[in-house]
Amino acid sequence: MLMATGRGFTQPERKGYSGVALYTRQEPRSVSFGLGVERFDTEGRTVVADFDDFVFLGIYFPNGKRSKDRLLYKMEFYDSFLEYVDNLRKEGRNVVVCGDVNTAHKEIDLARPKENEKISGFLPEERAWMDTFLDHGYVDTFRQFNQEPGNYSWWDQMTRARDRNVGWRIDYFFADTDFATNLTDAFILPDVMGSDHCPVGIEIS
Repeated sequence: MLMATGRGFTQPERKGYSGVALYTRQEPRSVSFGLGVERFDTEGRTVVADFDDFVFLGIYFPNGKRSKDRLLYKMEFYDSFLEYVDNLRKEGRNVVVCGDVNTAHKEIDLARPKENEKISGFLPEERAWMDTFLDHGYVDTFRQFNQEPGNYSWWDQMTRARDRNVGWRIDYFFADTDFATNLTDAFILPDVMGSDHCPVGIEIS
């Protein structure tokens, strides 16, 4: 079972900002950090662990709400990430990706799609990139097992949105299409408190 919460962790140059961690019972063959692009890697958003059968990437993707520049940064980060995982696939490696993607892919993935069509996190270009990513041979693991609405992983704390389940599904596990055949389940744990996000996970046979 993998869950989005190690042995490795990243610390960004700006303390208290972004950063990811990986806790694992199984010792990875190797652990590295970043996508190999300095302007992305200085924010400490990526940990990469080689588990022999697959390469795992834990990623905190950028948020584009702050400004047009940050939205552009987010989209360019997306493209660098896709190039990175595609290169792993060209090397014959299986890939599993977990992280806060900061985008709800389809209308089913957020409670109020119409009201958020012009908000970063549900913009047409962000959603189109997710289409492109999946078209490259990757699977949204949760939707492989569950096509029901009302399944979210993030809720706005200021408006107590979690009490009303007015949320967004922005935390994902992805796997390449070959490796996805090894999955036996993918799930969200909305009853686990302690953050504005909740855990997501997969089970691998």
